[in-house]
Amino acid sequence: MLLAIALAAFLATFLGGLLALRFKDKLHLILGFSAGALIGVAFFDLLPESISLASSTFDISFITSIIAVGFIVFMILDRFISLHHHSSEDHCENEHHRGILGAGSLSIHSFIDGIAIGFAFQVSAAVGAVVAVAVLVHDFSDGINTAGLILRNGGTKRTALRWVLLDAVAPVLGIITTFFFQLTETLLGILLALFCGFFIYIGASDLLPESHHQHPKYITTIMTVLGVLVLYVAIRLAGI
Repeated sequence: MLLAIALAAFLATFLGGLLALRFKDKLHLILGFSAGALIGVAFFDLLPESISLASSTFDISFITSIIAVGFIVFMILDRFISLHHHSSEDHCENEHHRGILGAGSLSIHSFIDGIAIGFAFQVSAAVGAVVAVAVLVHDFSDGINTAGLILRNGGTKRTALRWVLLDAVAPVLGIITTFFFQLTETLLGILLALFCGFFIYIGASDLLPESHHQHPKYITTIMTVLGVLVLYVAIRLAGI
């Protein structure tokens, strides 16, 4: 069962990335959707899940503070890269680093998703199935987001494909990892809270402005709203 879910997670992520690469000329629409999808994942999936997992040990105000810490940490990393590569000659390198930073965060999140699936199945098959569906419904979006971040920051299709492959393999490795150790629910909740802050920053401060400033069209805004709605519906259905 776990091997089949791992394969499904790989395929969902990889197919999402291929879609983004195939329609590179519509990048502003992909970025608009990606921004909405990332914000949707943060608010509708990571936020409630982090509270559910960690609230037995910490109060909600502490968990939301961790989300703020995640936002600030990612902002500092992003600003540090921007300040370190401030000259026009380093502009492309700056963008490249920002793309890697964002795609790397998504890949780590996907790895944690795999861990969540593995541990959920340690509890019971029913719990594992619910968590697996919740992960799979946004893995497709993760692939789109990973490719979109690399392409948006000046990366080539080949570079984007490499990162999509890494993101697709990450949940598989996460599932395999759970065969060898156990992670407490509290720690997993704190990690998800951190990534909630990361994704809010990436979606609102990077993808959303970039999708709009060169293509200020209604359709771009509609794609962002669509990204939020698709993740909302998918996560709601996964919770049934």
